[in-house]
Amino acid sequence: MPKSWLFPYNELASNKFGGIFIYTIRKAEPEDAGQIVPLMSLIYDEMELEEFESVPDEDPQRMIYNAYRDRALLGYVATTFVAEADGQVVGVAFGYPDNNENAVNRVYQEAAAPIPSIRDVDFFADPESFANEFYLDSLAVDADYRGMGIATALIDAIIKHAASLEYETIGLNVDVANPKAERLYRRLGFDDAGQIMIGDHWYRHLQRSTSQVLLTE
Repeated sequence: MPKSWLFPYNELASNKFGGIFIYTIRKAEPEDAGQIVPLMSLIYDEMELEEFESVPDEDPQRMIYNAYRDRALLGYVATTFVAEADGQVVGVAFGYPDNNENAVNRVYQEAAAPIPSIRDVDFFADPESFANEFYLDSLAVDADYRGMGIATALIDAIIKHAASLEYETIGLNVDVANPKAERLYRRLGFDDAGQIMIGDHWYRHLQRSTSQVLLTE
């Protein structure tokens, strides 16, 4: 079995000061939830969800924390990988089979249930995954660790995991207003599969084969 299918595993990277450091790609544990929150919050901020505009920032953060304390998102209905460096979680990738999207949404709804300001909000009115794909829902890397290959390593982990589940295709959505992220995905072999609206933003849906060799950044 290829190394990339065995977790955890270590990678070498160079930082912006020219030094070398080691980071680890591994499956997330419930204890990581607190460090996953700020990374996932970056994504929610970029999405500019209208539902969050009038609620305190800590309420969506509590929902994220509750969701990632639940093992359902850590292996039962979805899979979450983290990149760990210098003793902290610096990157996260979260994905699931397309036919688990409703189950994933229920986990988030249950995570929001104890929070009055968002318990009745329908965050998932817009389907995100395409049929017969493993869907990479979320990818985020701490700003201090970007440009070091961590995003690529997390994508590689998700692709290998999808292949191990016998999925031939992996898909993702990228905001049309985020050309930098789109360039990364296209460089890694993702191509157009459609366009959808999530919330108030248009997204390009990109796909690639899980058997295709992943190019590096």
